[in-house]
Amino acid sequence: MDVVQALAALVAAKTLYRITCFDKHGNLKWVEEVPNLVTTEGLNNLLDATLGGTTPETAWYVGLINNAAFSALAAGDTLASHAGWTEFTTYTGNRQTWTKNGVAAAGAMSNSSSKASFPITGTATLNGAFLASAATGTTGVLYGEASFSSTRDVESGDTLNVQVDPSVTSA
Repeated sequence: MDVVQALAALVAAKTLYRITCFDKHGNLKWVEEVPNLVTTEGLNNLLDATLGGTTPETAWYVGLINNAAFSALAAGDTLASHAGWTEFTTYTGNRQTWTKNGVAAAGAMSNSSSKASFPITGTATLNGAFLASAATGTTGVLYGEASFSSTRDVESGDTLNVQVDPSVTSA
């Protein structure tokens, strides 16, 4: 058994997404809390940056998944190739920066004190969210992706706040 196989047998990587949607008046419309799929690319990046001697990614960004043409998430998805979904981009700005609260503690990190905020500028149905190392485009690392338990509608004037909590635990 090589080091990668041994580590995979000992450690489980996961991420929890908590998304809150507020209407234009600041009223809570809905809350969704879902675990994600850490992609193979995300796992490889984690191993390479931790044990492989490669330079870690220095910035991470939260994106949203459109329900239009959604079929599935897959472990093999990358930013350049994710046949089962398209990105939702009808909001102000680029993918929103994931700003962690300090350093890891007890095998976990969070952006709970600085959630990624999306000012929605159009009407759509969403299916999930993802974490990537690029603010725009299809290059970079797709760390993970999560599908909502059911689709969620947004409209112009809504604001989505996304908390992303990655963690690693002993398997």
